[in-house]
Amino acid sequence: MARTSFRCLAVAVGLAIRITTANAAPDSTHAVVLHAARLLEVDTGKIIAPGEVAVESGRIVAVGTAVRHPAGAEIVNLGDVTLLPGLIDAHVHLFLHPGAEDLQTVLESVPKRTILALLAARDDLQAGFTAERDMGTEGAGSADAAVREAIDTGLYPGPRLRTSGNAIDILGGHEDAIAFNPAQHVFSNATYADSADGLVVAIRAQHKEGADFVKIYETGPDTMSAGALHTPYQYSVAQLKAAVDEAARLGTTVAVHATGEPGTRYAAEAGVASIEHAIQLSDETMRLMRDRHIFAVPTLTWYEYFTQHSPTAAENHTATEIFDYKVKEFRRQVSAGVAMAVGSDVGPFPHGSQAREFELMVKYGMSPLAVLQADLLNGARLLGWADEIGQLKPGFHADIIAVPGDPLTDISVLKNVAFVMKGGVIVRGAPLAH
Repeated sequence: MARTSFRCLAVAVGLAIRITTANAAPDSTHAVVLHAARLLEVDTGKIIAPGEVAVESGRIVAVGTAVRHPAGAEIVNLGDVTLLPGLIDAHVHLFLHPGAEDLQTVLESVPKRTILALLAARDDLQAGFTAERDMGTEGAGSADAAVREAIDTGLYPGPRLRTSGNAIDILGGHEDAIAFNPAQHVFSNATYADSADGLVVAIRAQHKEGADFVKIYETGPDTMSAGALHTPYQYSVAQLKAAVDEAARLGTTVAVHATGEPGTRYAAEAGVASIEHAIQLSDETMRLMRDRHIFAVPTLTWYEYFTQHSPTAAENHTATEIFDYKVKEFRRQVSAGVAMAVGSDVGPFPHGSQAREFELMVKYGMSPLAVLQADLLNGARLLGWADEIGQLKPGFHADIIAVPGDPLTDISVLKNVAFVMKGGVIVRGAPLAH
């Protein structure tokens, strides 16, 4: 039965690929003018009313209250909505879905997980996320590069992707199969590297296989005791610096999973591009991050989700304790002026639902505009596309969404994306009028 279901899934995906390939090319070249009641100018925070965007050959050519309509352009009147750039999720796991993470990576084949990753990418795009960083395939090697290639060549719909392949970890570290019987030799969900030289070798191999950036686990499992967070570090400053230097030689950057001290400080001292999760940052770590323009990616949604979706009541209680601690520390980081990017850690919770991250960042201390700028401006910088995405400006990719209402007064409207365009192609939402 399982094999039959999987064959049906593969056939459905193949049919969708053929349909997408047949329809995508013509739509990306013709001129389109989008008209809406409002348009958000992200860098200034101004709402332009009404708002129009002219698109040709997948790029934005004009923005304003009224723009020139090229001859033969399709005029799409979206009505009482706000236009803004496609959303960015700087921390996703396309190769994970809700359920036991350790078991799904053991029980599901890499081909099956790759097909599911394509479906996850489609769901994220439909939710308005037109660009993402895939933060490790959890044992599927460089399969995320194949997903990225399928999207980039028009075989299947999905966001623009930056991919890391497997994350890198120490023997017995955060993603190693430490809960299983050692005699069964269950593989780690990450690539082993136990020294500076090992990190360099792993980075070179992943770069060869198509990785866009490097993901390293710097801290191990989180525990709470008497209100204090404990999380062991995995690499020294010198080891992380070797990884950062090698990544720079290859023209890319390092992102680290680092939840607490001293691992978060070691990462900042080494000069990484982003500190993922960042539950605990000391004053010195925050100073280094400000001085070196290192982004924190809080992933509040993941922590909130497991306060109610852990396997046992006891684990829910522990997750709640950690989440409460994280919220307190997040408020400190916002007050200290740490630069944020928006990443949800989606995968362990359903793909397409990660706009909850915007709500939580506002709930716990940031203004809606600050969160949108963290997502669209900082996210574009973190992904290396600062001059390509994240703003509605001439020359930028025509990655555009529409939401009801005004996101500057109610950030929750981002959970109700009504229209999605990526690269000039309308992928969700029929126009209200022409």
